[in-house]
Amino acid sequence: MSLVLPFLALLLATAFCAYHRLRMAIWAAIAATLLVACWLLGANHTATLVAAGLTALVAVPMLIAPLRKAAITAPLLKFYTRLLPPLSDTERTALESGTVGFEGELFSGKPDWDKLLSLPKPELTAEERAFLDGPCDELCRRINDWDITHVRADLPPELWDFIKQNKFFGLNIPKEYGGLGFSALMNHKVIQKLAAMSSVVSSTVGVPNSLGPAELLMHYGTDEQKRHYLPRLADGREVPCFALTGPFAGSDATSIPDYGIVCKGEWNGAQVLGIRLTLNKRYITLAPVATLIGVAFRMYDPDGLLGDKRDIGISLALVPRETPGLEIGRRHFPLNSPFMNGPIKGRDVFVPLSQLIGGEDYAGQGWRMLMECLSIGRSITLPSTASGGTKMGAVVTGAYARIRKQFGLSVGRFEGVEEALARIGGRAYACSALSEATAAAVARGENPAVPSTIAKYHCTEMGREVARDVMDIHGGKGIILGPRNYAGRNWQSVPIAITVEGANIMTRSLMIFGQGAILCHPWVMKEMKSAQLENPKERIDQFDAALFGHIGYAISNAVRAWWFGFTGTRIGIAPGGEYTRRCYRKLNRYSAALAVMADTSMLLLGGKLKFKESLSGRLGDVLSQLYIASAMLKRYEDQGRPVADHPLLAWAFHDAIHKIELALSGALRNFPIRPVGWLLWAVIFPWGRRAETPSDRLGHRAASLLMTPCEARDRLAADLFLEPCEHNPAGRVNSYLPKMILAEPVERKFLKALKNSDIEALDFPAQLDEGVREGWITADERKQLEELREMTLDTIMVDDFESWELRSAGYAAETGPQGKAQRAAA
Repeated sequence: MSLVLPFLALLLATAFCAYHRLRMAIWAAIAATLLVACWLLGANHTATLVAAGLTALVAVPMLIAPLRKAAITAPLLKFYTRLLPPLSDTERTALESGTVGFEGELFSGKPDWDKLLSLPKPELTAEERAFLDGPCDELCRRINDWDITHVRADLPPELWDFIKQNKFFGLNIPKEYGGLGFSALMNHKVIQKLAAMSSVVSSTVGVPNSLGPAELLMHYGTDEQKRHYLPRLADGREVPCFALTGPFAGSDATSIPDYGIVCKGEWNGAQVLGIRLTLNKRYITLAPVATLIGVAFRMYDPDGLLGDKRDIGISLALVPRETPGLEIGRRHFPLNSPFMNGPIKGRDVFVPLSQLIGGEDYAGQGWRMLMECLSIGRSITLPSTASGGTKMGAVVTGAYARIRKQFGLSVGRFEGVEEALARIGGRAYACSALSEATAAAVARGENPAVPSTIAKYHCTEMGREVARDVMDIHGGKGIILGPRNYAGRNWQSVPIAITVEGANIMTRSLMIFGQGAILCHPWVMKEMKSAQLENPKERIDQFDAALFGHIGYAISNAVRAWWFGFTGTRIGIAPGGEYTRRCYRKLNRYSAALAVMADTSMLLLGGKLKFKESLSGRLGDVLSQLYIASAMLKRYEDQGRPVADHPLLAWAFHDAIHKIELALSGALRNFPIRPVGWLLWAVIFPWGRRAETPSDRLGHRAASLLMTPCEARDRLAADLFLEPCEHNPAGRVNSYLPKMILAEPVERKFLKALKNSDIEALDFPAQLDEGVREGWITADERKQLEELREMTLDTIMVDDFESWELRSAGYAAETGPQGKAQRAAA
């Protein structure tokens, strides 16, 4: 024992200092103190001297800066510059365009939870609340989604007018330019409420308030452009769209074949210097009705009219609809969802240089402009749309599952349905927390590049999963389209959100971890920037600080990951109350595990890592679930730690932790260098994988919340439009739930008496008559049961149609007398 004691003391000092991230000098002092104690306690002197020698061998060069820089840092800097993967201009711009918020803490291995919990609670102003409960509710009241999606394939004119008159297109345009000047959080709330009613309406309102001419003009427009266009965009005199995607380059603006040649041409009767555009775009939302088109293109100056540079680069311009050469108006039909979307083509479309967004000064800056604004739009529209759909799905499906009966029992009481209800409730809870957290980050002035990709991917994926479970529970009610159906159109349109603004497959496998590993890592970006400095002294000094900060960080995370795994996260300081403290400890553990995996992958794979998309996707899953769990805990704290929400929070949190372990397990089992994967498994999972899916008992509690009026259910349904009006069948079903529950005891009493009687009456009114005569129920209870029957019928009934009602207007026009006459004349 005396032989190994000095080495155990040295190991203990190292582990203690690494866990707490103490400075090298403190480690040396603690190690020296322990070794002196070993000597005095009679430990083997030779072993003690060897341990002391090892300590000195590490401490001396580390603590003497000139020696460290010359002997260690300089050679490593040369090696690093060779190892550093080359960054394309596209990648460099993407990395430099975003800000880092709390997601950076999740990459640290030791999150500072006070930073998260001290963030202000997301709240609307009184003016915003009045708009959300006023004009926004009125817009919802006027929405007839069946009329929009089947009869017209468009919004009715009066709905377009209402949207424009109430400045729904100018939610975030400043008041000084005629807009409403609302926050990003308010933008989120409006889209969420509208999406629960109609994805067509939410898309129509969402696109002008996300990536489009208004957002770009607010950030980069000239004063003249702002004064002219922003008021017209705010009140709907101009309807905007933004044309980026094309047939060959998708949304990769750096590869688009659309181009503009600098030349002279005629504009408003005068000869001016401008650009002659050739473009071919598709999938452009609002294009068929747009009056002002933002266009991304590559700008060339072959005659040197602007200077010596011939390939100026990606640029953005505003093109009025009536510009000669522009072809616009035809429509795409995305999965039977008739929001305005279509192609835009143009040849020899001339616009003056003054139509460049930001003017001539911003020529060639288009990719940077797009990247800086894209994360803002991606943070709001699609996550909020998914949040509205999941919240409405949870509330109305819970009511439906309680009202709909089979075999004399509410279908929600069957365990198979309970499982689906629990998934719906837990994912709606997670999705709404994630979308609100990301919108709140934008409202605080952040440009959340990484959270926006997390929110876009996971909110839309959770929206797809919830929509599937909603359809399963509703059965035939969900698949028969018509005015009574509130689930089918959402199910049809779910893949659209999965596809647009960066397909989810690419978002997961390339963007989340690809950006996060550099932007969120506390040292990687510093190392990259320091290695590219021109001044030699400055380069070596800054690289030295970043390098050894990174080394200490890596050792600390390995120790922390192993310790948390070994102790099962039962030990450690963490915030939160008694119910959530263990949750924060678990996130500490997996934050350290992510950091260890990220560092190991970047060190051993280098530039090849960006081609290991499966590994990148799994590590992105870990980062995403950490962020989602943090968002849920933050909202739970903001709402005053409501005990009633525990089943939903617990289900969603257990689901997130299970997904984290699945992702880590997959990454380790498939790590390209197998021995390293085995070693990392021992560090991260010293006792093996332990996380399980949410239990059946927990699922039962979560499902029961959705089927019972309670404060937790009300919080989940907050800011939805649930008024039981004519064109809101989901609102009607939800409104029946309290009345149905009150009538359940009467119904059970009546059915039991009926079953034990000899009454032969088959129709329900006659059975009720007999029940009153026999004294089973009172006259008032009879009325209650009649009302229950009416509510049940409205809940479960579906629509049917004459054949001609299902024919499109285009088909009717083509086959009718006028169409036949036109074909005959042709």
